[in-house]
Amino acid sequence: MKGDRMAEGTVKLENEAAQSTNALGPLIGVAREDFVGAVALLLRETASDPNRLFRHAKSVTEDMVKIMTGKSELAPDPKDKRFQDPAWQFNPFFRAGAQYYLAVQNGMRGWLEDLELDELERNRANFIANIILDGIAPTNTLAGNPIAQKQLINSGGLSLIKGLQNAYNDLVNNKGMVSQVDKRPFKLGENIATSKGSVVYRTEMFELVQYAPTTDEVYEIPQLTIPPQINKMYINDLSPEKSIIKWQVDNGLQTFVISWRNPSKEQGHWDIADYIASCEEALEVVSQITGSKKVNVSAGCSGGQTASVLASKLAAKENDIIGTLTLMVCVLHPKPTDIEAGSLVSENGMRLARQRAAKQGVIKADDLARGFAWLRPNDLIWNYVINNYLLGMDPPAFDVLYWNADATNLSASLMGDFLTLFETLAFTKKGEVEMADHKIDLSKVTSDMFILGGVTDHITPWKATYRSTQLFGSKDVTYVLSQSGHMQAILNPPGNPKAKYFVQKKKGKLPATADEWLQGTEEIKGSWWPFWMEWIQERSGDKKAAPKKLGSTKHKPLDPAPGLYVVEEV
Repeated sequence: MKGDRMAEGTVKLENEAAQSTNALGPLIGVAREDFVGAVALLLRETASDPNRLFRHAKSVTEDMVKIMTGKSELAPDPKDKRFQDPAWQFNPFFRAGAQYYLAVQNGMRGWLEDLELDELERNRANFIANIILDGIAPTNTLAGNPIAQKQLINSGGLSLIKGLQNAYNDLVNNKGMVSQVDKRPFKLGENIATSKGSVVYRTEMFELVQYAPTTDEVYEIPQLTIPPQINKMYINDLSPEKSIIKWQVDNGLQTFVISWRNPSKEQGHWDIADYIASCEEALEVVSQITGSKKVNVSAGCSGGQTASVLASKLAAKENDIIGTLTLMVCVLHPKPTDIEAGSLVSENGMRLARQRAAKQGVIKADDLARGFAWLRPNDLIWNYVINNYLLGMDPPAFDVLYWNADATNLSASLMGDFLTLFETLAFTKKGEVEMADHKIDLSKVTSDMFILGGVTDHITPWKATYRSTQLFGSKDVTYVLSQSGHMQAILNPPGNPKAKYFVQKKKGKLPATADEWLQGTEEIKGSWWPFWMEWIQERSGDKKAAPKKLGSTKHKPLDPAPGLYVVEEV
């Protein structure tokens, strides 16, 4: 029974962390001064009305008295996983500890609700308050965590020794950050990223990987995936059972994926124009190898932003090489209130972030991961502190987390361009913002569109992704809402009994808002992958005999998939 509870806890840890993978967005422009400013806002409001603070302090004091006299009825939310052990209910010491914490939590939240703040300021205050409240939870300490104490007794003290070892290893080998994944079981090309293929083109900036067909016939129009610039491309091929690449080749698609090189300080000048030029180059090579004048393109997260700039530029040049465009969990029209952490972004913070990045050349992958973790500390820090240090357990060996930990640097110039896209709302303008040697205008993009969002996605909220449906000049736009979070919305293969998705019942133009669209949807059980495959196959031309060899006379195979750039050390 105890082993089952531990295993269940590990699964929960995996699932929660998988929803909190790194993402490139406006948060890269958050500077430490923005955190300081948010704290200063709270202090300012505290000083502006001492009586208000006194009222809430009095309320907290009254709760404390009730706790000390055993008359408090405060109880944790049954859904709060931190307080699910029976000891929080039946042990007087732990019950009182939870109640003290809840009294402080309720007092702070009541005080915040009473502050005279606008929506943006309120989001900032709530965000900082939640970080503080998560940090002082009693479960984060050995003395205040009954599960950790039981583990200590049951293991004869070995859990404490193992926890100290884990903490030491993180201090020495992980730059002081708590490890989120056990990397030891994974090896690229052996038990992860195993689909057969070959690098067929390589530049200083990217490799183009072509995957071997597994069917006798393939569709004429090939499929090119543009991945995000801060994560490696093999998210598309983690394991055979959830490999997007395997799903594509098994269904007759000629599959190509760009693999971005991890930039060093000397390559910090790589900007969006360079990445768009690389995408254009990749499209031409795919066209040459397959003999197709059209190439279907799919992209997720920041790769979707890159693909959108690419589509805009090609439209401006009247180059119609892009067939269809699939965008997954990607926000092109952000709003400060989409996510609470977004409220921290300020003009001054973005300016400072640009300056620091320019001085360093790149934003290191470790710094990106550390900054992102502190934006969601309960999921990405305290969960692992408890698991690794207090319980003395190894972090989970989970392929999505292995990939997430294998992040790349971000060039300073590219970061600046992404911040410009955010600041200017460039995708919502028609020919007003210059980027990648042209003025962005998505209304000129007429490719058939497939756009995906995730119901529980807190990184790119689905209603924010839906706004993209209104930006393009396409007459055929399909929006699908997957019943999952950020990466799980994409990695949602057939076979999951809990999987479902939502689509519009009636074909035709999509409504202007996400709420209107939701009213006219139907729920469909299962994975959205077959739905997308049918959609893409209808737009991939006729079938022809599958090529017997990868590459072409001009573009010969170089190295086996997933290539050299995904394993290159910087």
